[in-house]
Amino acid sequence: MQSNQDQTGEARSLRDRVVIFDTTLRDGEQCPGATMTFEEKLEVAEVLDEMGVDIIEAGFPIASEGDFNSVQEIARRAKKAVICGLARAHFKDIDRCAEAIKPAKRGRIHTFIGTSPLHRKYQMGIDEAEVLERVTASVTRARTYTDDVEWSAMDATRTEHDFLCRCVEAAIKAGATTVNIPDTVGYATPDEFAEHEQAIAAEAQQTLEATRTALGLPDAEARIIGGSPGPAICGLAEELGAAAIVMGTRGHGGIKRAVLGSVADHVTRNAPCPVVVGSSGS
Repeated sequence: MQSNQDQTGEARSLRDRVVIFDTTLRDGEQCPGATMTFEEKLEVAEVLDEMGVDIIEAGFPIASEGDFNSVQEIARRAKKAVICGLARAHFKDIDRCAEAIKPAKRGRIHTFIGTSPLHRKYQMGIDEAEVLERVTASVTRARTYTDDVEWSAMDATRTEHDFLCRCVEAAIKAGATTVNIPDTVGYATPDEFAEHEQAIAAEAQQTLEATRTALGLPDAEARIIGGSPGPAICGLAEELGAAAIVMGTRGHGGIKRAVLGSVADHVTRNAPCPVVVGSSGS
């Protein structure tokens, strides 16, 4: 039987572990000239899975029949990685995404909504109350299909701090197990972004703890992460038009570094720019 100290140590280790979320096949493919064929997407997904990537965001199933089919086939073939599909905060998006990831051994639905004043007013024409309603409804819908649900606040860094905290709290209460706070348009400097993430995480912590207690969730069940524009591994940032992504994998432990070169080769063959693999010190 494990002691409380051992259990606490394991929970802390799991919470602090680096989790690799790769969106080359979804966000990266939106880089001009980087569109991949069905077969090319399957090839990239295969080497990412072999390399030990934790989560592969395989596409946006509602976007097209081709995207749906590629996500579904990647989900069918994946051996280890969680296969994730993207969905807007619409039930039809979420339902379509759920159907696409259904064959996966482990599937995730990633749903998002714009939260900034610009997005609320000009993109959706709705107020804060309606955004909060959609956050709750979309996450709740996604949870009917899978217990692995990621929620993102699009254009988070241009969203009012207090309102963003309310959105994060709504997502957690509805059952989101990962909350992503992205700097969608590259608005913040690195220091500003770090301060922004820390403040959001601190203010959401009480809600997180209360939700864990109410739902009986382990310490590492829900996590809050941040993201600058673009993918995590060997990816292409649509907002930045990135020419090279350099990645260090210390702190992960499960990544097969020897496979990184193969991943870079696969992506570069299907992209308009080279992908560079280097150590964190390069």
